Amino acid sequence: MEVFMRLYSIATTLFLLVGLVPLALAGVHDYGQALSKSILFFEAQRSGYLPDNQRVEWRDNSGLKDGKVNGVDLVGGYYDAGDNVKFGFPMAFTVTMMSWSVIEYGKQMDTSGELGHAMDAVKWGTDYFIKAHPQPNVLYGEVGDGDTDHSCWQRPEDMTTPRNAYKIDQNNPGSDLAGETAAAMAAASIVFREHDPAYSRELLTHASQLFDFADKYRGKYDDSITVAQKYYRSVSGYGDELLWAAAWLYKATGNQNYLDYLSRNGDALGGTGWSMTEFGWDVKYAGVQTLVAKFLMGGEAGGHGPVFGKYQENAENFMCACVGKSSKNVQKTPGGLIFKQSWNNLQFVTSASFLLTVYADYLTSARRNLRCSSGTVTPPELLAFAKSQVDYILGDNPRATSYMVGYGNNYPQQVHHRGSSIVSIKADPSFVSCKGGYATWYSRKASDPNLLTGAIVGGPDANDNFADHRDNYQQIEPATYNNAPLIGVLARLHAGHGGH
Repeated sequence: MEVFMRLYSIATTLFLLVGLVPLALAGVHDYGQALSKSILFFEAQRSGYLPDNQRVEWRDNSGLKDGKVNGVDLVGGYYDAGDNVKFGFPMAFTVTMMSWSVIEYGKQMDTSGELGHAMDAVKWGTDYFIKAHPQPNVLYGEVGDGDTDHSCWQRPEDMTTPRNAYKIDQNNPGSDLAGETAAAMAAASIVFREHDPAYSRELLTHASQLFDFADKYRGKYDDSITVAQKYYRSVSGYGDELLWAAAWLYKATGNQNYLDYLSRNGDALGGTGWSMTEFGWDVKYAGVQTLVAKFLMGGEAGGHGPVFGKYQENAENFMCACVGKSSKNVQKTPGGLIFKQSWNNLQFVTSASFLLTVYADYLTSARRNLRCSSGTVTPPELLAFAKSQVDYILGDNPRATSYMVGYGNNYPQQVHHRGSSIVSIKADPSFVSCKGGYATWYSRKASDPNLLTGAIVGGPDANDNFADHRDNYQQIEPATYNNAPLIGVLARLHAGHGGH
């Protein structure tokens, strides 16, 4: 069976790449169902008071005193993965990518009946960011800490771990955190521009203040919030986030000052020089370069054309590397999956797939092809490759395993996730202690009592191997930033040829 699935996957990809199979007809996957499930996952990650329309019914209120010891209300937001910490840096990237997905493919989501749910998911994050930004030069970037949290296995409703809040300010800067949060709020302001103009304006105010804060008081956030270093260290520094925030603020406002910033700082902050083969919560360069390339192709560059051309060159290097047409191609598994690292590799697959998808549509609008060192790639070929990555995640792989929980017939059963692995507090309100959770639930060799519908787990290793065991956190833990880019791609694929 595995050999057959491998051959089927390779053959399907080849047919798509040479254009023998119409894209809208090639897939056997229900992208609409996958889209619905991928958005639903965010409701399982909610912290705070859950709303009346909460659909993940095994969850309940949690983190209701967050921020209290610091004298600020930080109730709400998202848990990033399978733990109960609220890490602001990846949360902000999640909201940026959810917003970008809605901006590009909101009409397709509306047709699928999912636009409202997607907007709710964005707003759950931005409502929290408004609370976390009480003053222009103050931003709370974490609630709880990884060390104490990871020593316990408790559902969020039972948390007994410390809930200290950590912030950046002008004396303890964090340009990457402030820049990413600015990007998230600017992107979200576009999402709500028509539906809630007052809220959109409020988000823009926060975004512009945060960008000014990030740019004026420069520094890495994990030098200020040191408890984040073991979990979400900013390896790439803050140059990419400053450019990322400026790009989103330009897109949200049309203010030429942000366009000038991108041009003036492109060299110094790495936008014109760094050619990357990854895109994710830490390294934003490929995302910035993709946005700036769109400005250029859309005739918005003005006198910045030569500089923006360098951004575009790097954006296209990323695309070429992903599809295997560059002198420096990304690694692939034998089954054809983009492979970056053994720990939560699928985060890089979903984010790359999103960039490939939107860039294919940008090229179509500009009536251009992608020119790589090893040949030309047409927009349909670019989209076909992104589709092959999504199809792999949904089950077209050597193991015939779906890496989206609850999708297909063969998906992970023992997810590394406290809430899903412990019986719901609504089904059994008995308190689960810090160590008792490990003894009773973490070590339990059985399927999760609660289905974490839509979660994209870490995924297989470099050889397409995967082990469905709860302690295999490198492969079996989900994360919000795995799902966020995927919702846009799924909306696009579900719409078929009408997607653009």
